[in-house]
Amino acid sequence: MSARGRSYRYVGPVELKAAVRPGSGGCRISSAAEFGDWIAGRSAAELAEPFTFVVGTDGALRLAPRRSEHVACAGGTTVLSAGEIGFVREAGRWAVSEISNQSTGYCPDIGSWSEVARALDDVGLERPSGFTHEVVFRRCPGCQEHNIVREDDFVCVFCGSDLPEMWNVDPTT
Repeated sequence: MSARGRSYRYVGPVELKAAVRPGSGGCRISSAAEFGDWIAGRSAAELAEPFTFVVGTDGALRLAPRRSEHVACAGGTTVLSAGEIGFVREAGRWAVSEISNQSTGYCPDIGSWSEVARALDDVGLERPSGFTHEVVFRRCPGCQEHNIVREDDFVCVFCGSDLPEMWNVDPTT
């Protein structure tokens, strides 16, 4: 746990983390002005789909194009949350239109929403009250594979073992 909340270590393919280069992380957004500058540089095509996001252990939002790896957006470091985020312009202001914790590299628990909410509030973005699409990740205690739990069916899709109710993706936590 960090001083802010649970942190998530990268648990995805090692070759993706190995490809991360220093200084190649997503754009750090810690104020409304920084967000305004960043969003002004996005094309209409980019704005039509969600972006990759992470919340770093410093609590700051980092954004990158959708097809970016979360580990690259985070600069290879531990995060407080990760997922995908979309924006819409409403009444002259930018707001979050959709947001999920969908990151198969970090597999953050849905409880990471509080860190995301804090980061979005710090930037002054209107936001929903929670993830608009929640992804439930679990590691199978039998075969050790990472699973996405669908429709509250806590059964491993790889070996059929029962999955735990509590988040357990990172075996070191």
